[in-house]
Amino acid sequence: MAPRTSVPPIRRLPLVVTGDGDLLDDLLRLAAAGGAEVELAADPAAARTRWASAPLVLLGVDQSQACLRARLPKRPRLVLVGRTGQIDPGWQIAELIGAEHVAALPAAEPWLVDRLAEHGPDQPGGPGARIVALFGGRGGAGASVLAGGLAVTAARARLRTLLIDADPLGGGLDLVLGWEQLEGLRWPSLTSADGRVDAPALVQALPSRGDLVVLSWDRGEMLALPAAAMAATVDAAHRGRDFVVIDLPRQFDDAAVVALQAADQAFVVVPAELRATAAAARVVAVAAPHCDALSVVVRGPAPGRLRATEVARALGLPLAGTLRPEPGLCRGLERGEAPAAAGKGPLAALCQRIVADLTGATNGAA
Repeated sequence: MAPRTSVPPIRRLPLVVTGDGDLLDDLLRLAAAGGAEVELAADPAAARTRWASAPLVLLGVDQSQACLRARLPKRPRLVLVGRTGQIDPGWQIAELIGAEHVAALPAAEPWLVDRLAEHGPDQPGGPGARIVALFGGRGGAGASVLAGGLAVTAARARLRTLLIDADPLGGGLDLVLGWEQLEGLRWPSLTSADGRVDAPALVQALPSRGDLVVLSWDRGEMLALPAAAMAATVDAAHRGRDFVVIDLPRQFDDAAVVALQAADQAFVVVPAELRATAAAARVVAVAAPHCDALSVVVRGPAPGRLRATEVARALGLPLAGTLRPEPGLCRGLERGEAPAAAGKGPLAALCQRIVADLTGATNGAA
């Protein structure tokens, strides 16, 4: 039986972060009034894994200083909540943590009920895009090629797809697709984004062909990718696309952590080699606390006859699939052919199964 990668459908819930029991009671009462379920976290440490992916965060003023100390990334739809007299009237702390709104109770209760009602189970719009993150267990593992193949395969299945290059040192995913000549914005034009990004405007501004849109790097000066820019971009992608693929660096910066925390499923790509497995164990140890659904894809050849199941067992991860050597794939990439574009071969077969497992979509005609 082939390994499975499916995860259950996810409905992200608003996140309430407070250690104040009285304030928590008030916010639960308001959530009930708005017909919304919420997730709870007593402090920023408990909230970290859900911080980026929650559609709305209500942060109690009692945890605002702790939030600053924890260096949680700025994100859209963050509301600082407290009672009248508890919140700095100058909003200085709100600006420092990047809150879009300050809600002083009890005056702001009707407004908060309306905001929470927007995320109730009966609201239209569906659960949003499925988000997949990939990274290599060592350099040159092939994660970027798999990311490109997944994006191409999802677009062939008529899913509105966004491929995000989160690795400033990766050379650019537009090169993997053979799209380097296409016009459109690259990351350097978006690194100042720190709030809500309009999803249709983002899609229209990026290089695209059909249902596939790519956000990559240019070949100019290397810039750091701010976590706030990643959070705003992932938020827009979640609202405006069906399928999002994010290619991550092996060394996780704040932006990569934001992306990993927002992912429904993550894959680490590991060559079937002993040293590569040892290197991947270090990377997995850093990534695992930020993603509950992490699996391994093992890439051949195996010069020492190391089996894929042994690699997975050594990493303590589920085996999502294997990739046999595909010489024609390398030649096609050098000619500017996108990976899995023909819909044939080991890479295309694995990508089709992953996309189907995550979305239920089947591969369509090119």
